[in-house]
Amino acid sequence: MSKQTENELLNIEETLTKWEQKIEENKKSYSIILGAIIAVVAIYFAWTKLYVAPKEAEAQSEMFRAERYFAQDSLDKAMFGDGNYLGFNDIIENYGVTKSANLASYYMGICYLKKGEYENAIKYLKNFDSNDQIVAPIALGAIGDANLELGNNEEAIKYYLKAAAAGENKFTTPIYLMRAGIIMETIGQYKEAVEVYKKIKTDYNESAEGREIEKYLARAEAMLNS
Repeated sequence: MSKQTENELLNIEETLTKWEQKIEENKKSYSIILGAIIAVVAIYFAWTKLYVAPKEAEAQSEMFRAERYFAQDSLDKAMFGDGNYLGFNDIIENYGVTKSANLASYYMGICYLKKGEYENAIKYLKNFDSNDQIVAPIALGAIGDANLELGNNEEAIKYYLKAAAAGENKFTTPIYLMRAGIIMETIGQYKEAVEVYKKIKTDYNESAEGREIEKYLARAEAMLNS
């Protein structure tokens, strides 16, 4: 064995020895960290299984009557209860960690929108979070509707475009693209309106909006070129 090779092996052995010493020195710290991770995981599962899951079941049971009132358009009872059953507001306050409380925020937002209380509608709808292909776009579109009623045209357009892009589908997407396009025309954004209308024509020509898009597109193009 050459002297160079021997020296290289000695260097490697020395390095490995240092690593072994470091691991040995920090073994207690590693054990503490590992124990902490295991404890956090255990707490999380205990929290979800022993606390959140029962709360979720209870919240779903309690919210049933509020949903019935909502379907009947009894908005105040749906929102705040009837003295015997909880309303959506109570579900949010009492079951905040649950999916039901999240859904109750959506219902509260829609109720306020129907009642013409647009600032409150926006507040609750922004608290709602969902990846559902239909409900998520409707919630964003409702924020657009509320902003439109408040005269916030730019915000309305922004949320209509968000609604159109959320879970893009042939039902809600053309509706919100159309709403965005119409407001764009109203405030003189004809170029943007033309782009939106062309997307409806190209991608959603079989929708109700797609069947009428030609007249909107022609009008926006005429205004753009005038």
